[in-house]
Amino acid sequence: MRSPTRPMVVLTTLFFMWGFMTVMNDVLVPHLKAVFTLTYAQSLLVQFSFFGAYFLGSVGYYAVSRSSGDPIARLGYKRAVVAGLVVSAVGSVLFVPATYLHLYGMYLLALFVLGLGFTLLQIAANPFVAIIGPPEGASSRLNLAQAFNSLGTTLAPLIGGALIFDLFRGDAAVRWPYAAFAALLLLQALWVVLTPLPEPPSEAGAGTATTAWRHRPLRWGMLAIFCYVGAEVAVGSLIINLLKLESVLGLTEADGKNYLGLYWGGAMVGRFLGAVALQDRMSVRRRQLLLPALAVLLFGLLWGINRLSGALALDHLWPMVVLILANMVVFMLAGRRPGQVLGFFAAAAAALCLAVMATGGAWTLWAVVAIGLFNSIQWSNIFTLAIDGLGPATGQGSSLLVMMIVGGALVPPLQGLMIDLFQGGDDADVGFHLSFVLPALCYGFLIWYGFRGSQRA
Repeated sequence: MRSPTRPMVVLTTLFFMWGFMTVMNDVLVPHLKAVFTLTYAQSLLVQFSFFGAYFLGSVGYYAVSRSSGDPIARLGYKRAVVAGLVVSAVGSVLFVPATYLHLYGMYLLALFVLGLGFTLLQIAANPFVAIIGPPEGASSRLNLAQAFNSLGTTLAPLIGGALIFDLFRGDAAVRWPYAAFAALLLLQALWVVLTPLPEPPSEAGAGTATTAWRHRPLRWGMLAIFCYVGAEVAVGSLIINLLKLESVLGLTEADGKNYLGLYWGGAMVGRFLGAVALQDRMSVRRRQLLLPALAVLLFGLLWGINRLSGALALDHLWPMVVLILANMVVFMLAGRRPGQVLGFFAAAAAALCLAVMATGGAWTLWAVVAIGLFNSIQWSNIFTLAIDGLGPATGQGSSLLVMMIVGGALVPPLQGLMIDLFQGGDDADVGFHLSFVLPALCYGFLIWYGFRGSQRA
């Protein structure tokens, strides 16, 4: 088998870019809510449009794979990646006429097209990372790629928030950043075209949808992806507005975006730690020595990002040290089995949602930020558990899993609707806190999937 190093370098840049662009939606939600005077439910149609594209795009891919075979098997991973980048660039360009027309529906259309492009990237890139190297290292490789995805999600609130809330005003706040994103996506597509990328070895036979559907971990894994993405996106979409509440800290949007960046930064930290903690070829002793050193280094990275961006000073950032150490301890307790690690991390995320419901002030702030740390490895572990053993049906299985990213389209508006319904009277903030029961229930299912549902029998 060829070395996976070179394709991993290229693929990690793709993970970075779609992570950055996805979390830009979290910045768009409060911006468009103010520009168009929307309710919470209406503003979260941003996520509905973007993640709804994942569902429809994956349904289309699934239908084609049933009738005429896996499209990526015919086109190749490289061409599929290039096509995804080009479609994503078209979606970014559509933001420009949306700003001139000043129509909320046009913004939603642009987000839908952008999501279609990322759908194809996700279908191709996730299994590519999993199968280009030894099977026992699949979770570790995917956690590493997802760590760079989280680096993008960490920088997006800081850079995107500065562009939208500080540098530009009105429609121009979206117009020029997204025009620049379109150019970057096209340049990335050109780079992929010019880079030799070995295709992973294909297996004999064409996988069928029926074969994939019979795989028990995949069936439950689809619902697990739905719950995970729904909870992660809902929490991220609401952090800025949560921190604006007087019952929490009453922060401005410009200040709240810094903690949104920390939420996604926590996911980055957890995924880098996960890439080491789940590494089968590393001795226990070496792993125990490397994890604390890596934890310190990653906190230094977060601190450096915040210092360079003028976001959070060290006296506001230090609680992350405690949270990162707690994350590392859970890794050590959970062991190296992906299902068990998933169960432990989902349990921690559920407990943190309950803490958001029950607390106020700085306790709420750090509870919601810590959810990002424990979200970290969940996507990678769900994905590798669900496709393990699919063989030639891996393409169809991947499309079914990506289809369920639709959780990011449905759960956030549902939580927004809960907030709108609960708010009222003197304790309006209480409804916002209570709405976190929804992501808590999502994590509850992931606890079961990690410990039981991911098993083949």
